[in-house]
This record gives sequence, C-alpha cells and structure tokens, in this order.
Amino acid sequence: MKVTVERAALLKALGHVHRVVERRNTIPILSNVLLRAEEDGLRLKATDLDIEVTETVRAEVTQPGATTVPAHVIYDIVRKLADGAQVSLETTGETGQMQLRSGRSRFMLQALPETDFPDIAAGEMPHGFGLPASDLRRLIEKTQFAISTEETRYYLNGIFLHTIEVEGATMLRAVATDGHRLARVEMPAPEGSAGMPGLIVPRKAVAEIQKLVADESADAEVRIDLSPAKIRFAFGGERSGGVVLTSKLIDGTFPDYQRVIPTGNDKRLILERKDFQNAVDRVSTISSERGRAVKLALTEGRMTLSVNNPDSGNAVEEIDADYDAAPLDVGFNARYLLDITNQLDGDTALFKLADPGSPTIIQDREGASTLYVLMPMRV
Repeated sequence: MKVTVERAALLKALGHVHRVVERRNTIPILSNVLLRAEEDGLRLKATDLDIEVTETVRAEVTQPGATTVPAHVIYDIVRKLADGAQVSLETTGETGQMQLRSGRSRFMLQALPETDFPDIAAGEMPHGFGLPASDLRRLIEKTQFAISTEETRYYLNGIFLHTIEVEGATMLRAVATDGHRLARVEMPAPEGSAGMPGLIVPRKAVAEIQKLVADESADAEVRIDLSPAKIRFAFGGERSGGVVLTSKLIDGTFPDYQRVIPTGNDKRLILERKDFQNAVDRVSTISSERGRAVKLALTEGRMTLSVNNPDSGNAVEEIDADYDAAPLDVGFNARYLLDITNQLDGDTALFKLADPGSPTIIQDREGASTLYVLMPMRV
C-alpha cells in the first residue's frame, strides 16, 4: 500500500473514526483503525464491535492495499503535523509495520493484518429513509439528556425510535426515560419510515451521531437504513468524505411509555421560562448537591420556591405565575427541572399538574411537538 493524502482531510476523518475506539482493549485489533487504499481514495474504518464508523477521503493512491495501525497513535501524530502538510502512508513487504512520512518527519507504526479486522456492517437493512440533518439533530438533542445510565435497566440506555399513528397521521417519535423523567419528541414520519420496527439506539451511538450531525448543514439529508438488529446513518450523501456510522441496537423491549404520560392533569401553570430557571438555579445553591428537591408552593398568581438543607440553611424566592387552580405544594429534583426547561424553545413553560404525588407534564404550549414528564419528589 502506498498513498499520499492531505493532512487536514486525514485529520478530520481520523477525528471521526478514532472516537469509537476504546482506550483499553483486550482484543488488539480493536485498538486499530483500518486503512484501505482504493481507486476512489483512502477508506478508514474503526469499530468497538457495537459501533462501526467509516469515512473515505480523497487521496493519491500509488499502490492499493490495506493495513491496520493503532487508532489513537496515528490520530495524535497527524494532529501534531504542520498545517497544509502532505502525509505519505506506505507498507512494504511482510515487516508488520507502516511508514508515515510528512516533511522531515518519519514514523514507523506497528501494524496488524487487515484480514483480522471485524466487519459489523454486513447484512440486509430492509427499511430506509432520508431525514434532514436539522430534524435528526432535534430528535437527539430534545431527548438525549433523559437516557438512563443505570446498566441493570439496559433497555433504557438509549433512545427509542419508532413510528406511530397520531390522529390519522404517521409520526416519527423519539423517546428516552430514566424512570424519573421522560422526554418525547415527534415529527411527521419521512417517506419510507412507515412500518419500521421500534428500535433502541444505544447511548454511545447517540453521542457519536450527535457529533457527526453537528458537522452537517441543516438542510443536508442523512440517510438512515435499519433492520431489527442494526441501524446505519450515512452523512454527506454520495460526495467524497461521507461518514457512515453503523450501530448494533439494544436487544430489549422499551417499556410502554404511553402509560406514564398522564391524561387527567387539570391544573395549568404558565411561567416565564428564564425567570423560573434562574430562580430554581439560585435556591438550589443552598443544597449540598444539585439533585436535592426544590419545593414549589403554588397559589393564585404566584409561585414560591424553597429549598431546605439542614447542613447549610434554607432559601426562598417568589416569582409571578399564571395559575388559578387550588393551592398546591409539590417538589421536584432541581437539576431535572433545569434540564427539561433548557430543552424548551419558547419564552414560557406550561406545566400540567394533578397532585403532589403524580407525574407532571412540561411543554412549551398545548400540543407542542416536544413533551416532558417529570416525577415529583417528597418535600
């Protein structure tokens, strides 16, 4: 293999693929990135056996071939090379090494044969559709914070993506929950998504997709193909430099989230979102940790927020509120309140409450495409 590539293009591609490689691996080949020189350029691939990322960059290929080298090492080397440099990659004979040259720099990297490199992307993916990058970004950003990190409930360790009929229209929904809060966002289902199986995209894959979609223009289309076991996201269309991420799905059943979304919450509270966030942030300062409950005491036209910490004191603040139901005292985790209100788009927040022990709905307005459910805490 002998290939010459621009440092900037190689660094960008390595930046995308090396992130999935774990720093510590019991299987040596999984520490490596696969470099394959082909007619259309240099293809890079990395995997942790759950996620695989590939990217092709333009390159001058003198001799086709393939090898694998340590992913984090080659990324660090290329990152430290001079801007605008040309990078030459070459393997010779059976030495088990790859030479990297740039300017006056020479590196010999230990290589492993590409025949040992796993391929998780193989297999049919019968369902496929395109989604604007802005829509994919929204599906992730509005729900990612609610993904559970509790490994014993592994089926909550991702975003549940599925289609559903809502008042005669097919919608694409993303849902995440950790048992304390639930985030749901929906949008009209793109053509080709109807009939897709419900699937759970793992947390690590979600984080990588979020980074990749951030590089895309809002109107760029992301191609999504899926099967009951895997999902593939193709960024950048057919142009050179397109990134493809393939991920295994979580093999589990997402709970019936519809049952925890209350339908009879008749107490409506409307707040200025920023004023409320700032008040929650201030009173929660008194607590020893951000998760301590903040008490919301609701009376007509007013909300009183309070936090009581036996170790350091207490805090109280009043804000105006659009509320005309019976007085109500309810407690919530302060951090969860801030997480949810940060996701709202409007200047106001609508709370639908029932009683101190029942889940509360939070959204921008009635009928908004994003909806959040928050379980109360005892205060």
